Amino acid sequence: MRWLVTGAGGMLGRDLVEELSTRGEQVTGLDHRDLDITDAEAADRALAAHRPELVVNCAAYTAVDDAEQDEERALRVNGDGPRQLARACAAHQARMIQISTDYVFAGDARTLYTEDDPPAPRTAYGRTKLAGEQGVSDELPAASTVVRTAWLYGVHGRSFVRTMIGLESRLDTVDVVDDQRGQPTWSADLASLIADLGPRVGHDAPGVLHATNSGEATWYDLAREVFRLLGADPARVRPVTSEAFVRPAPRPAYSVLAHGRLRQLGPAPPRDWRTALHEALPRIRKETLRETP
Repeated sequence: MRWLVTGAGGMLGRDLVEELSTRGEQVTGLDHRDLDITDAEAADRALAAHRPELVVNCAAYTAVDDAEQDEERALRVNGDGPRQLARACAAHQARMIQISTDYVFAGDARTLYTEDDPPAPRTAYGRTKLAGEQGVSDELPAASTVVRTAWLYGVHGRSFVRTMIGLESRLDTVDVVDDQRGQPTWSADLASLIADLGPRVGHDAPGVLHATNSGEATWYDLAREVFRLLGADPARVRPVTSEAFVRPAPRPAYSVLAHGRLRQLGPAPPRDWRTALHEALPRIRKETLRETP
């Protein structure tokens, strides 16, 4: 199958291109320099040139706090961009996977969010990502799947895990929020799931599904596990409330996603987050040290 991955210079995009290449798939990766997804003509030219059967849109405006001050720009990338891609897919008979986020929910639930729960974003980032979901659904209703994920970390790009690796070597103690709960998700595991899902989009894959590593944790839990795996004393991580780190965009207090549709579809949900982190951390640490002057 011929794949086209947009946002291929980012954390998930790089992992997905690598995963598909390892599997022997025909894959083209385009980063933001190669394709501005908000440009309708450019999107059409890209699909005409590469003739993909499936487009995976990993391009996104992910600066959650900056989006509060510049929602218009975030909407162009997260909302208008996916719609333009979906229109191009419809014109060239391609299918599409749109990557979305837990931020489309209010983040104040007490039980897992299912795919059928009504979105109620409380941030500009969440609103713009929801607009992207809706744009793809409008333009490509029978040949697209929205994959919502959360708390991504990976070998490439910035992430909470990489930040903790750096802080462990520089600080005696680290204060980390312990009243926000979610699902740490390794981007390589998500890439593998997307590679499995791709052939089923437009056939038996649902319109929306949730894809995160299993289990749940607070940021404090995740930081302690990072320290433990580094051989450091987890007690050096100290719990604090969200009030200690006030941000322009409020963070969800609870955004754990249910995997109901993924189980119905067939692929098992990605493994427990601790198991994934145990495998990922040596690779992330190696890359972090390589990039540190």
